[in-house]
Amino acid sequence: MADNTEEIKEDLRAYLEYLQSAGIEALPRREHSEDEGISPPQAASRNIQTLEMIQEELAGCKRCKLHRSRRTIVFGEGNPKATLMFIGEGPGYDEDVQGRPFVGAAGQLLTKIIESINLRREEVYIANIVKCRPPGNRNPQPDEVKACLPFLFKQIEAIGPQIICALGTVSAQALLDTRATISSLRGKVFDFRGIRLLPTFHPAYLLRNPDGKKAVWEDMKQIRAWLNELL
Repeated sequence: MADNTEEIKEDLRAYLEYLQSAGIEALPRREHSEDEGISPPQAASRNIQTLEMIQEELAGCKRCKLHRSRRTIVFGEGNPKATLMFIGEGPGYDEDVQGRPFVGAAGQLLTKIIESINLRREEVYIANIVKCRPPGNRNPQPDEVKACLPFLFKQIEAIGPQIICALGTVSAQALLDTRATISSLRGKVFDFRGIRLLPTFHPAYLLRNPDGKKAVWEDMKQIRAWLNELL
C-alpha cells in the first residue's frame, strides 16, 4: 500500500508540473450551492486576484531581461473598478523614474484626450503591455511581452472594464494576437474576452504626427457614445 501511495504522489506531481508548463495556474473549484452559504458567483470570484495581490506577485520581478535596466516596476494606476481602461506599450524615462504610467509628454497628451470625453484620469485605469522600461524606449520584444502579458490579463480581470482602448501598435497587436498595423486596426471594434476593444494611435505618435489627432478624436467620440449607453 505504501508503494502504491508513492506512485500516486509521483503521478500527481508529474501532472501538476505538466499543467504548470502549459500555463495553467489554477484548477476550477467545485461551485457551492446556496444551501452551503456561498452562491456560485461568489465562489467563482474567489479565483480572481485583486490588484494588490497582482502587484505583490510582481514585486522584484525578474521574469525577463528588462529588469536589468529598470528603476521601477510601473504597475498601473487609476480607478480599480473603471469602466474604461487605456493600455499602452511600456514605460518611458519619466514613467521609470516616477513609477507611474503616462506622466511624460505623451502622458500629458493622454490626460487631455481623457478630459476631452469629460473624464478625469482618476476615473479610468491606465496600464501598459510591459511594466518595465525597454532600454532607449525601444519597442518591447516578443519574449518581454510574453513574460508580462499574463499580469496585464490578471489586471483586466480584476478591474472588469467594459471598454479597452489599445494605444498604439504594440498594445493592439499584443491584445489581439495579430501582426496587423495600427493604421489598419484603429477605429475598428474588436471583442476581447467579452470586452469592447478599440485600437487607436499612441499619444507619442500624435506628438510626432499631429495630423493623427483627428482620427483619435473620432475614436474618443465612439468611446464616449459607449459610455453614455452604459449610464
